[in-house]
Amino acid sequence: MNITFRQLRVFAEVARHGSMARAAEALHLTPPAVSMQIKEIEAQVGLPLFDRQGRAVVLSTAGEYFLVHARRLLAALKEADDAMARFQRIEHGLLTIGMVSTAKYFVPHLLARFHQDHPGLDVRLRVLGNREQLVAMMQAGEADLSIMGRPPRELAARAEAFARHPLVFIAPPGHPVLRQAQAPVAALAPYAFIAREHGSGTRHAMAGFFAEHRFEPRIAMEMSSNETIKQAVIAGMGLSFLSLHTVGLELRSGLLKTVDIAGTPVMRMWNVVHLGSRVLSPAAEAFRYFLIEQGQAFLQAHDAPLLGAQGGAGAA
Repeated sequence: MNITFRQLRVFAEVARHGSMARAAEALHLTPPAVSMQIKEIEAQVGLPLFDRQGRAVVLSTAGEYFLVHARRLLAALKEADDAMARFQRIEHGLLTIGMVSTAKYFVPHLLARFHQDHPGLDVRLRVLGNREQLVAMMQAGEADLSIMGRPPRELAARAEAFARHPLVFIAPPGHPVLRQAQAPVAALAPYAFIAREHGSGTRHAMAGFFAEHRFEPRIAMEMSSNETIKQAVIAGMGLSFLSLHTVGLELRSGLLKTVDIAGTPVMRMWNVVHLGSRVLSPAAEAFRYFLIEQGQAFLQAHDAPLLGAQGGAGAA
């Protein structure tokens, strides 16, 4: 087959977006140009790689197998490019950072600071709904670095902790549970909970805290969006357990309050992770070092006034 890497990139983007038009937008091409590239690949392969369903496209069985090999080839090309960049000792090109949705509240701020010293970099942020989706992205070799809570045990990866990650119980202002300082976990029993979905690091941390205290919460709803959960709590639909880094704006504005439960905040760590077999580009190495050196101080400045204003939570 005489398929170019450019065509492989087009194919991978169409597979990721499930749409010729959205892939064209991401690649800064026209939809007809993308469609033509896909037709040329299919002619080379001799099989249809997509099933057309109106404007949407879905990978055929042959397409699913071909995508595995396309990603391997693109990842190998990226590693070769990174290796050459290390020899040249330059910091340019594309840096792809994957992160769980909770990290989107602070990573862009850190990245803006980093970019001031490295303006030549083209940075792509990929926000995944939860940890499991981010691990799948890492397995596919689609991220230079990943920001997550729990490091992946299912991958041969290098994880380095760079900042503390407090998780807290939240309630709307005036909620009865706010009246008691350093309340026991049992004080939560009368109230419904709005929880993150299974597979998220937040849900795993909440389950671990409740298991440690032998408490069974009454979970009324599960949601995959921190923003939706916050709005539901503000509306009085229940309590929740979220990262302090997701609720800073609401706490400062008085829309939410942290619940002073004994043993909270639940303290975890943020990690920067990459595949152990992957040679980091100078850009990725620089951002990894930046996170380790400055991440803790940045997040501590964010957290301290929020925890200090919450009585027992600050003491914890």
